[in-house]
Amino acid sequence: MSTNLTRRRFLRTSVAQGALWSGAWPARRGAVHLLQATTGEPAKTYAANDQIGLALIGAGGRGQDDMQTALRVPGVRLVAAADCYDGRLTHCKERWGAGVFTTRDYREILARSDVDAVLIATSDHWHKQAAIDAMQAGKDVYLEKPMIHLYSDGPEIIETARRTGRILQVGSQRVSSIVYKQAKQLLESRAIGKINVVNAWWDRTPNNPVLAFSSTIPPDASPETIDWQRFVGSAPPEPFNAEHFFQWRKWKVYGSGVAGDLFVHLFSGTHFITGSHGPTRAVALGGIRYWNDGRDEPDVLLGLFDYPEGFNLHLRVNFVNGGPENEGFTFVGSEGTLQIGGGVVTVTRAPRQPVPDYSIESWANATQQKFLSEFRRKYPDTHAGGKPDLAQESYAAPQDYDDTYDHFNNFFEAVRTRKPVVEDPVFGFRAAGAALLANLSYERGSVVQWDLEQMKLA
Repeated sequence: MSTNLTRRRFLRTSVAQGALWSGAWPARRGAVHLLQATTGEPAKTYAANDQIGLALIGAGGRGQDDMQTALRVPGVRLVAAADCYDGRLTHCKERWGAGVFTTRDYREILARSDVDAVLIATSDHWHKQAAIDAMQAGKDVYLEKPMIHLYSDGPEIIETARRTGRILQVGSQRVSSIVYKQAKQLLESRAIGKINVVNAWWDRTPNNPVLAFSSTIPPDASPETIDWQRFVGSAPPEPFNAEHFFQWRKWKVYGSGVAGDLFVHLFSGTHFITGSHGPTRAVALGGIRYWNDGRDEPDVLLGLFDYPEGFNLHLRVNFVNGGPENEGFTFVGSEGTLQIGGGVVTVTRAPRQPVPDYSIESWANATQQKFLSEFRRKYPDTHAGGKPDLAQESYAAPQDYDDTYDHFNNFFEAVRTRKPVVEDPVFGFRAAGAALLANLSYERGSVVQWDLEQMKLA
């Protein structure tokens, strides 16, 4: 080994030789394992009188997509749909048949004896009331995320579910994903040691307005085709505004911004994988960097969160990303990293071989050689204790895997058996409550504290 090395070259050479000395890269490096998907299991069959009667409350784009997935689960039939826009109700009949009962008033749906469960995909400010009304009417509930719009919503929903004995599943589908389940198992096995940082992000391009909450407004939108007063509900009264109706996520009175829409998925995933109940404090920064269209929710938001388990969570949503939409997770541990993205979870572990400090190149040649000889003798293995070094290994979902299907499958199984769901109201409140901390910190311009056990602001 030459003794006339620059710092960068010395470090690079030392690492490479360390790998050769210890056999750091095993034969399994780069191995990819295909995960088993429940969607590939043989379909169950149910008699006509054993179908779960399902109704849709909120038939926008997400609501109809959810319903299409829900109806793929055996033993489920669509009975009715409610929405404040006539065009959506017409399309529900076009899509699922003229026999589907439609109404602007979801209370008419809750009065029907053939409705066993409801799928709620309204604007956020209707989540609490629609869910409570449904449970009090004896219906089980699949409630789109975020579970809450205001902190006061959470205890009311939890108490109503407890008192009525109804099933409530919150719709952050990643907690049913086989990829996230694999990540949870890997973390529990300490595949990457003890985690200290989690980075998660969801970036979107301004070239696609829909992804930035600017959904297209239909040409027939008017006070005649939209029940505007019913939509406004508990929000402050205002004159008819088609933009507010179809693009409600952009305004605080109806939605919860990027935190409630996207951060909540990342919180759900983090809490499911780590088993945590949430952060203890948070700080968030951001602003309206591009979408100066009248919205009062930021299009860029960054959040930092302290977790009592000893790690920090860093979240980012950017609606001004010049590249394609991308989403990802990285769990950083003391012995490696675990990454989730594109339906794949990948564990990467660096060799545990210590690297000699670059300063030895200032020593006499003989001293350097003696030191390196002793170094090789002292560290012949990559891992202390003889553990095998997993350089990189991936676990992938099948190409057509759909975690939303699994989430609905879990819900309908609970409806039939009354067993607990994977994302009950307490889990949903903890995820949404943590997400709303970001909004609160952003608005206040200060750190906010959270009592994660009492689930309230500290």
